[in-house]
Amino acid sequence: MKLTSSSFTDGQAIPVEHAFCRPEPDSHVTLSENKSPQLSWGDAPEGTKSFVLICHDPDVPSRPDDVNQEGRTVPSDLPRVDFYHWVLVDIPVSATDMEAGVDSSCVTPQGKDQDQGPHGSRRGINSYTDWFAGDQDMGGNYFGYDGPCPPWNDSIVHHYLFTIYALDIESCPVAGTFDGAEVVAAVAGHVLGSVTITGLYSLNPDVPI
Repeated sequence: MKLTSSSFTDGQAIPVEHAFCRPEPDSHVTLSENKSPQLSWGDAPEGTKSFVLICHDPDVPSRPDDVNQEGRTVPSDLPRVDFYHWVLVDIPVSATDMEAGVDSSCVTPQGKDQDQGPHGSRRGINSYTDWFAGDQDMGGNYFGYDGPCPPWNDSIVHHYLFTIYALDIESCPVAGTFDGAEVVAAVAGHVLGSVTITGLYSLNPDVPI
């Protein structure tokens, strides 16, 4: 399988227009355009009946103690956990691309609805749902794409893994409101092939990409 993007180069920085937050000198960060990136894929294995798209960041701090705290830095040796940014299932086998901005073109406070996704796909919730839980202004279910916003004081660059899975089933066995971890578990045994490209992002001016 192959996967490319005209929005960023594999292994290189993700442009700020595709991020949830961008650097801002006075307050460290401000909201960005949050535009979903362009993706194109092909060479799916024989027998493919649908695709799943997942973007996740495996570099998220496992503890919030130092996150976004003045005078402190998130240490590089802190254990890291997954944060899901984009979850789409039941992408038809006829689909070979996602246009830029097709699943998000701005930050939507309290999240987007579960409406049908690109190419008739189904949207899962991303991890901003948990991150903003209990926040009066931002809390809600965040379906579809929402881009990078790593801690502005993190000592490491974050990696954003965009993965297309080719499945031997037409519909992913998840229902209702589902997240990335549930999808990964549900497709086990149904993956004929997969391909990943990685984008980098940091909000810490002392951690150049």
